[in-house]
Amino acid sequence: MANFSFSPSDSSIFILTGIPGLEADHIWISIPFSAFYIMGLLGNFTVLFVVGKEQTLHKPMYLLLCMLALSDITTSTSFVPKALCIFWFNLKSITVKSCLTQMFFFYAFSTMHSAVLVTMAFDRYVAICNPLRYATILTNARIAKLGLVGLTRAVLFILPMPLLLSRQPFCANRIIPHTYCDHIAVAKVSCGDITASRVYGMLMAFVIIGFDLTLIGLSYGLIIRTLLRISSKEANQKALNTCTAHICALMTSYPLGLLSSLSHRFGQGITPHVHILLSNLHYLIPPMLNPIIYGINTKDLRDKMVKYICRMYSPRGTDFKPS
Repeated sequence: MANFSFSPSDSSIFILTGIPGLEADHIWISIPFSAFYIMGLLGNFTVLFVVGKEQTLHKPMYLLLCMLALSDITTSTSFVPKALCIFWFNLKSITVKSCLTQMFFFYAFSTMHSAVLVTMAFDRYVAICNPLRYATILTNARIAKLGLVGLTRAVLFILPMPLLLSRQPFCANRIIPHTYCDHIAVAKVSCGDITASRVYGMLMAFVIIGFDLTLIGLSYGLIIRTLLRISSKEANQKALNTCTAHICALMTSYPLGLLSSLSHRFGQGITPHVHILLSNLHYLIPPMLNPIIYGINTKDLRDKMVKYICRMYSPRGTDFKPS
């Protein structure tokens, strides 16, 4: 049998410890980890399949939902398989190049996720504040271009993080107390001056989250202003209902993310395993909940998903028509 253990002093590898202080409970912790991950994959791939198969769902809103599903899948897949290898097989080693590569894709995909949420807020703004021009303002081609802009932003903003660390000399003790190659955790095992890496990482965190939250807040501010001008309570309620799914997606993503980021940087009195559990849950819970949120709150998508699920479990030739 191959020997997968390495010494922490090996110049080509890091050692990811998993969740420090809870090593004895890794097997039990892996149960919710794997359950959340599998549920997220099933839900998001179902959304992609249904939207891809149904021509009636080839609309900007559902294209955005597919982009959200892809960002959820890629973000969680960039770190969960390695975390499960640590929990199940004690495979803690990772090469420096693999670690920096994981770091890039992990942060790039999570940044893309935030960009998609911003674009969805803009979609809701146009739908409510300028409904007559919605079809001309937000076409599928324009949504695809906005997605490309978000992806370009993610690559350009995140690429310097692993590049700056790749030039650093690392200490002999290369133990990273985390389940994945977190930027700050990797920087701390460097023997060189990491001021530039620290400042850039913190700057990007505040710039990306701050900028995106500002745009989302602006969109909803304009939506609220428009709703206050509408005298019909029924019209107000209908407009608000179209925003419910997006607001729920925001609430599962940003509060936990901000709490994780702030506790990691400023919560010196918080035990390390709390930091790491918060960080992991931040990237596990939204991918699991988003397909459920949009499946419940979006009638067209819900009906199509029910149709395909019933078709899978119904006798051949039986057609299901949602009420």
